[in-house]
Amino acid sequence: MLNEFKDFIAKGNVMDMAVGIIIGAAFTAIVTSLVGDLINPIIGLFMGGIDFANQYSVLSGDVAEGASLEAARESGAAIFAWGSFIMAIINFLIIAFVVFMLVRYVNKVKEMSAKAEEAAPEEPAGPTQEELLADILAALKK
Repeated sequence: MLNEFKDFIAKGNVMDMAVGIIIGAAFTAIVTSLVGDLINPIIGLFMGGIDFANQYSVLSGDVAEGASLEAARESGAAIFAWGSFIMAIINFLIIAFVVFMLVRYVNKVKEMSAKAEEAAPEEPAGPTQEELLADILAALKK
């Protein structure tokens, strides 16, 4: 059983998947920073300087006027954090777009490689064994 597990781990697909997960986690941090540090301030400018990530509505409970989202959550009040939800949607759309672009690029590279293989001229096939034997026989008869 241990040998089977070693064989499973050594397969390329498992290693590729592990690398993909690690890179995906790092990429998520980059996208989170992109949205939080670059996109949200631009959106905030259009919304009159409001921090988009801290937008919420109080459903029930007491929350101090102008309290941050974190303070509202700590107060125990029921809140509807629509700003965080919209940020999650923006993160998803950015990640989905980048993955789409990567897949599109990989598909183009594969397509160009396939076309190059098709366009490569085929080398003429040499004579078959029977043809060589027939030529030798003809030469010996002379």
